[in-house]
Amino acid sequence: MEHFADRLRAAPQSRLQRGAAAEALAAARELSRRAQLLEEPGTEPREMPDAGMFAVADQITVAGNDLAVVLTSEEQVAEAVGFVEEARKRAGV
Repeated sequence: MEHFADRLRAAPQSRLQRGAAAEALAAARELSRRAQLLEEPGTEPREMPDAGMFAVADQITVAGNDLAVVLTSEEQVAEAVGFVEEARKRAGV
């Protein structure tokens, strides 16, 4: 997750505009959704807002850290790590 965020921070604006930022926001929203479902079962998850392409690295970091706090098994951790890695690849960073 930190690697993904660092790559986003280092990416040129043109790459962010070509889809990296949108992919990162989608990943941050999914990480946030997963964390909320584990932390508050039975409640409707709130959607992470779009704070702009220059904020997506921070959004990935926050959402990933929130999820890491509530994971309870090695399988959940492995799944989350795999999800983040796939999102980084889709973002092209």
